[in-house]
Amino acid sequence: MSGQRRRRREAPLPATGAGLLRFFEEETKGVKLRPEIVLIGGAVLVALVLLASRLL
Repeated sequence: MSGQRRRRREAPLPATGAGLLRFFEEETKGVKLRPEIVLIGGAVLVALVLLASRLL
């Protein structure tokens, strides 16, 4: 019985998510790039920095 009493006294937990985590629902203006292009651009930038550090 003490277990039942304890459960009654505890506050209920909020619903999972509770609508707080909503991503990518609104379309925003701006530059849109595919993830592959961003990764390739990053790799090229790293290569240029490494090449420049060896030449200078």
